[in-house]
Amino acid sequence: MSKLPSTNPKVGFVSLGCPKALVDSERILTQLRTEGYQVVATYQDADVVVVNTCGFIDSAKAESLDAIGEAIAENGRVIVTGCMGVEESVIRDVHPNVLAVTGPQQYEQVVNAVHEVVPPRADHNPLVDLVPPQGIKLTPRHYAYLKISEGCNHSCSFCIIPSMRGKLVSRPIGDVLGEAERLVKSGVKELLVISQDTSAYGVDIKYRTGFWNGRPVKSRMTEMCEALSELGVWVRLHYVYPYPHVDELIPLMAEGKILPYLDIPFQHASPKVLKAMKRPAFEDKTLARIKSWREICPELTIRSTFIVGFPGETEDDFQYLLDWLTEAQLDRVGCFKYSAVDGAPANEMAAPVPEEVKEDRWERFMAHQQAISAARLQRKVGQTLEVLIDEVDEDGPIARSMADAPEIDGAVYIDTDEPLKPGEIVTVVITDADEYDLWARLV
Repeated sequence: MSKLPSTNPKVGFVSLGCPKALVDSERILTQLRTEGYQVVATYQDADVVVVNTCGFIDSAKAESLDAIGEAIAENGRVIVTGCMGVEESVIRDVHPNVLAVTGPQQYEQVVNAVHEVVPPRADHNPLVDLVPPQGIKLTPRHYAYLKISEGCNHSCSFCIIPSMRGKLVSRPIGDVLGEAERLVKSGVKELLVISQDTSAYGVDIKYRTGFWNGRPVKSRMTEMCEALSELGVWVRLHYVYPYPHVDELIPLMAEGKILPYLDIPFQHASPKVLKAMKRPAFEDKTLARIKSWREICPELTIRSTFIVGFPGETEDDFQYLLDWLTEAQLDRVGCFKYSAVDGAPANEMAAPVPEEVKEDRWERFMAHQQAISAARLQRKVGQTLEVLIDEVDEDGPIARSMADAPEIDGAVYIDTDEPLKPGEIVTVVITDADEYDLWARLV
């Protein structure tokens, strides 16, 4: 009788792009671990390497192609998946030796491709070799992304995500809440709710009522947030379009049920540019709504992203955006220079903005918003805040407040000799601030 391999097959994994892609990676890894594969941290230890790519803008595609090339050079056996996987010919033109290419959300195809390169052990028993019930996570133990839907129903002229990821498909509410509950039981202290369009959750299934722990819950953002608030952890909302029903969330934030934090991708403020972008825009009422949100929930943090240099954007449009920022007083803001994306309708628009003008507007935008962010952070000096410890280095604990999402917002640096651990929630007094970060001492 031939001897079975003494060790489990090993998979290396490179995950690029946004948190939504990270959730895809976690799902693939969970399935592979269930089948007995080991996940390893180096190219040298891996029997095969999976690269989960990003294909949103040209710089992301270049990074993805570089990552594939590095994996081929270091290991030689590479499977490609993710958003750039929809452009298989582009990938194979540069890297003809990749073993397989699949698109986003094609979990079964990725797993099958791994099976073909490195078959699973015949004697693996998933009932004995258990995977944690919450699955495999690529984030630190104390926070996790909770993906509530796939795809998007918008047709923004600068974006090709609907053509890559398809139309909106909402997950059943019972699945979402069940996953959230398992994550919390495994030690997660913060759930980051993500999708392409979080406000649209349930639209495609007509807000169907599902069941969680035997009770009915509507597949709708407000009801989902109410249910998540019962789990006793931080709940943070990302990629929230400002539809009218977003107003229903603000009282939940004021009552402390979910974090007073909204990530809203406004993208611009000029009505003309928003129309050209085909954004679901409410720019005429947005400032008034932000004002009323803050009246109900004064501690609300609003983060957003913007694009400057969109085709047809004039100096007047750009100045309108700067004036809007002054009025809106957003807390956290990211800005991108418009970048053509293959297949996006915006590429064909008249009056492209020269690169040097884009660069100038980006610099002016960042300086303008930096002053606003710095002033808003200065107001926190002297305040007492709850913060979540992310890591502890040689200089001490690094934490985040309720106003800070991981990796994209600022940090809170705590001056203390106390032996704090990642995942702890502690109370601090803010002692100093700059444009992005806060400094504090323990209460």
